[in-house]
Amino acid sequence: MEIQAKITKEEVSALPPVLFEGRIVLVEDMEALGKAYDRLSKEEVIGFDTETRPSFKKGVSNKVALMQLSTDEVCYLFRLNKIGFAGPLIRLMQSRKVKKIGLSSQDDILMLRKRAQFRPAGFVELQKHVNEYGIEELSLQKIYAILFGKRISKAQRLTNWEAERLTEKQMRYAATDAWCTLRIYRYLKELNQGDLDG
Repeated sequence: MEIQAKITKEEVSALPPVLFEGRIVLVEDMEALGKAYDRLSKEEVIGFDTETRPSFKKGVSNKVALMQLSTDEVCYLFRLNKIGFAGPLIRLMQSRKVKKIGLSSQDDILMLRKRAQFRPAGFVELQKHVNEYGIEELSLQKIYAILFGKRISKAQRLTNWEAERLTEKQMRYAATDAWCTLRIYRYLKELNQGDLDG
């Protein structure tokens, strides 16, 4: 099966949008964190992404506000600005048993380390693998468009991820990003008929 190497912004914008339609669980307190950890620590593979409140001042950067971890059916949104980068999350990030599928995940890990030090393990970086399939694009939006013919909207990317309450659109956007990394991984793994490692 031939996979196209590149796609233009114009081609992407003409595609129908994709949205995660599963359940979204907002994690804003320690009780919810414990339940989420119990569920996610039993998974073999999860999608991973983070969101940070944008800074429009030179030299000023904010800490990661949201971390998204998604299964095929449920996406957990961890509000790090409210619960911190707590013990159970660090255990997940250091677990070799749970594969975390990300894109530009090194950047996310560097940002998370500004909240707490940890030793990342079990991460699979999609950018390392897509060129094996002839894909020359590196953005999540373009890779997803090539493989699935759908467009991931970026309309919420520069919104306030530290807001007291996240909007439905913010939550759906954040969940979609993490879930899409998992879909790409599963698709490539099926094509490969084997495994993708870190």
